[in-house]
Amino acid sequence: MSLFKARDWWSTVLGEKEEFDQGCLCLADVDNTGNGQDKIIVGSFMGYLRIFNPHPVKTGDGAQAEDLLLEVHLRDPILQVEVGKFVSGTEMLHLAVLHSRKLCVYSVSGTLGNVEHGNQYQIKLMYEHNLQRTACNMTYGSFGGVKGRDLICIQSMDGMLMVFEQESYAFGRFLPGSLLPGPLAYSSRTDSFITVSSCQQVESYKYQVLAFATDADKRQETEQQKLGSGKRLVVDWTLNIGEQALDICIVSFNQSASSVFVLGERNFFCLKDNGQIRFMKKLDCSPSCFLPYCSVSEGTMNTLIGNHNNMLHIYQDVTLKWATQLPHIPVAVRVGCLHDLKGVIVTLSDDGHLQCSYLGTDPSLFQAPKVESRELHYDELDIELKELQKIIKDVNKSQGIWPVTEREDDLKVSAIVSPNVDSVSQATDVEVGIDLIPSVTVKVTLQNRLALQKAKLSVYVQPPLVLTCDQFTFEFMAPEMSRTVAFSVYLKGSYTPPELEGNAVVSYSRPSDRNPDGIPRVIQCKFRLPLKLICLPGQPSKTASHKLTIDTNKSPVSLLSLFPGFASQSEDDQVNVMGFRFLGGSRVTLLASKTSQRYRIQSEQFEDLWLITNELIIRLQEYFEKQGIKDFACSFSGSMPLQEYFELIDHHFELRINGEKLEELLSERAVQFRAIQRRLLTRFKDKTPAPLQHLDTLLDGTYKQKCSMETFPVNPHQEIYADYKVKRRVIPDFSFQAKRPKHNFSRY
Repeated sequence: MSLFKARDWWSTVLGEKEEFDQGCLCLADVDNTGNGQDKIIVGSFMGYLRIFNPHPVKTGDGAQAEDLLLEVHLRDPILQVEVGKFVSGTEMLHLAVLHSRKLCVYSVSGTLGNVEHGNQYQIKLMYEHNLQRTACNMTYGSFGGVKGRDLICIQSMDGMLMVFEQESYAFGRFLPGSLLPGPLAYSSRTDSFITVSSCQQVESYKYQVLAFATDADKRQETEQQKLGSGKRLVVDWTLNIGEQALDICIVSFNQSASSVFVLGERNFFCLKDNGQIRFMKKLDCSPSCFLPYCSVSEGTMNTLIGNHNNMLHIYQDVTLKWATQLPHIPVAVRVGCLHDLKGVIVTLSDDGHLQCSYLGTDPSLFQAPKVESRELHYDELDIELKELQKIIKDVNKSQGIWPVTEREDDLKVSAIVSPNVDSVSQATDVEVGIDLIPSVTVKVTLQNRLALQKAKLSVYVQPPLVLTCDQFTFEFMAPEMSRTVAFSVYLKGSYTPPELEGNAVVSYSRPSDRNPDGIPRVIQCKFRLPLKLICLPGQPSKTASHKLTIDTNKSPVSLLSLFPGFASQSEDDQVNVMGFRFLGGSRVTLLASKTSQRYRIQSEQFEDLWLITNELIIRLQEYFEKQGIKDFACSFSGSMPLQEYFELIDHHFELRINGEKLEELLSERAVQFRAIQRRLLTRFKDKTPAPLQHLDTLLDGTYKQKCSMETFPVNPHQEIYADYKVKRRVIPDFSFQAKRPKHNFSRY
């Protein structure tokens, strides 16, 4: 708790479950009374616009009914509110409201009331602009040095600056390299816009450069811009601050100097007009908003910085002058003159707590009581200490050092993989060769101790392995209930998966007293699939292009014990060579040395070595664990096969490039194919048949080129060709009045 609390002058809570941000608060004489008294304008994301004029009877009073001048629902979310000279032909202040897809400018006026209810206020829409892009924020000022009016600049979510000269749209420009929009401010002294890009750089753009740059009809630069012959949008200066910015403010000392203040995530910076750092300050707490203003001392600046610790710090340059505590986390802070009280600090939280306060101290009335002095008896203290140590030692012996916590076994998930393949394969739509594709059944059991809601089971396997069903939903599970689901796994593609491990993930909600909707939780269970799902016994090969040798610290094990079912049992029960044939067609040979502690895996393709190597290591570890041997280890002493690995990457890259080229060529042929179809159908529907002018030959050639890149079941235009050939053979003269063919051409 801070000793210096903000003195509450007036406060209220806006709406229910509404949200606010830093652009939702503004202070100005919006009704043009001319008495110098500001009004508080607040807009919310729910679309409510409120205008307050606080008149507390005594300090700390809450809001009265007459304090709310106006409340109107604008339907669309309000992103930002600003007050300025936004209407042509007058220098009166008007209210600009920024929505996500619209900019509206209103005039606020009040009429004197004849009864005790007081004055009546209303807003009138002067004009609005419908935006083609989603807006993020806006700024205003006398762009280009205009006198007596303010122009508005809106930044969209895709980094476009849209300038509006009051009732008309001027131009739009894309900021170069924009990825995410940042805070935006306008400097009237240098006539430039200052923002912070997603590259964590403060960037300044001259208004004249924006006005004369190429129009932003397209996001991409034209070829003329790339060659440098066009007027490109060039940044005036940049400064890398190394962090994202929360807000930007520009404060002028006088007509000859101004400062750019940038609030970052951990620091705030003060920059000169040319982008040089005047000073910076590292913050101790995460900031939420700030407001710089001119100090009484000449040549210094004061800055109000709110943070997420409910504190408001006042800095004079880099020196902390005051710290005050707020009852909420401010997301926007302003200073104004309210009810003849100058320097009122107005803060707004994200949940709608609006407070007007001023700085001061409250006297602390708490006094610490006097401690009664007593004599210490050291002998009694020693006896008491020994008794406590004995109790602690007994507890540690019986229960351990750490307290035993209750295990949370709300749900247990177990998976059982069938050791044999299915008698009737569940494989459908496979893309493997002529081999019969086997499938394996997996059963997942859910056992819950408590009542669960919305339990959802999701099963994942590595492609090209696929599941007959991968999603299971249980709306409600009663206590002490067991559910079992079964599904099959099979190989769909013609290549090998990276691993044979599957994962069953269950997400569910556990009801509680505090949260009736339930606390979301996740539990998972992993399972291994058999090697016979993707591999069959094959003939061993003595020669191979790629070989890999694995060294172990134990005597070799019979491959028949490691891979039962992949070789017939021999007389001596020792099998030192075994062949594997993947369903895709490739072969791998595994050899075990009879004299040394080595295993060799060899294949014609380098990528096929991994799966058998991984399976060999896993099965060796399981074999020795069953024997009670815990110091088993595998090693590889040869050179790393990086050359083969890089060749595979290059080959994969070439396949990707060729695939993109084929897709482009196929798209071109498809466009050509449809164009020829339209011309042919026009000829066929014509009452007076005319020569095809080799359109049928061109259609056949285009179709054959498409068939070379993709598979068509049957030529869908054979009926059209046959019908047309019959017409030509029966009546060779094309000057007759023929009937239309009885075909439904719309289906083509």
